[in-house]
Amino acid sequence: MTVDSGKVVRLDDVVPISYGGGEETRFLLRSEDTGGQYSFYEVRMPAAEGSVWHVHHDTDESFYVTEGEFEVKIGDEIHKAPAGTMVHGPRGVPHSFYNTWHRTSTMLCTMSPGGIEHFFEELSELLTRPQRPEWEQIKAVGERHGISADRPQGGPHGGPPAGAGN
Repeated sequence: MTVDSGKVVRLDDVVPISYGGGEETRFLLRSEDTGGQYSFYEVRMPAAEGSVWHVHHDTDESFYVTEGEFEVKIGDEIHKAPAGTMVHGPRGVPHSFYNTWHRTSTMLCTMSPGGIEHFFEELSELLTRPQRPEWEQIKAVGERHGISADRPQGGPHGGPPAGAGN
């Protein structure tokens, strides 16, 4: 094992990964920076946007809200998460997040073990193509990285719209 001499990263020096919309992800520490132990990144999410309902089979994910407010759904529970809130999503438990603030919200995230950056890079490549991909192509990218997701149904958290009774 090689001894790591450390690393200093300035957020402004990290090129964001985008998905064709206003969401951006900046990886401050990639898996190769931490010996594979974790990835550390910032997510900037526009108002009224969020992730699809999904599950990481082999990784744990934590979210620390630094600006704005999110709802984070872990299993069947939705948690309000204003700035200063930490939410942990253990592996195998479905989760999603949704920006409930009136403008872009920001959170710092860790994924353990690391490597989630490879998923985001592949997803970005697919979503920024001129032709919109089919859901099955998006789902396949996730599955290659140990992530399962069902086709979004609308409404916050990629589930059924609020009050749909599903």
